[in-house]
Amino acid sequence: MPQIPEKIHELTVGQLSARSGAAVSALHFYESKGLISSRRTAGNQRRYQRDALRRVAFVRAAQRVGIPLATIREALAELPEERTPTREDWARLSAAWRSELDERINQLTRLRDHLTDCIGCGCLSLRTCVLSNPDDAFGERRSGSRLMVEPGSARRRRNPQPCEPAGDCR
Repeated sequence: MPQIPEKIHELTVGQLSARSGAAVSALHFYESKGLISSRRTAGNQRRYQRDALRRVAFVRAAQRVGIPLATIREALAELPEERTPTREDWARLSAAWRSELDERINQLTRLRDHLTDCIGCGCLSLRTCVLSNPDDAFGERRSGSRLMVEPGSARRRRNPQPCEPAGDCR
């Protein structure tokens, strides 16, 4: 990993990429989303403060655990400008994300446990899926995919055929 002399306080996008391990395109994307910032030189080149290294590491760590970029941006906005996030910052902000991560873990556990129920069911519907709609009464009466049309909808008027052989289009 290339070392940056201490006397250099600003990094080019290439230097920031080399040091952080993030692609230049990712750094541009992070900047467009307000996660990091740069100044422009007279030649319109980006220059990043050294604290951008820690901010990029912070963003990438949060992304790895599934935190959305909007949430990361809100967290970074709580920090004073031009300040490198500290271990204490990470502990405080990541504690706030814990319940969100716990809920995701629960959702993934349910998905794993019901995945074999879903193979081949063909429902193709979030309204009848055993994973997203576990108490679906209509799904107990019939299996497989079906077109769910609301009575009187535009689609129903264009196609007078019932969506079920028995005409049950609930």
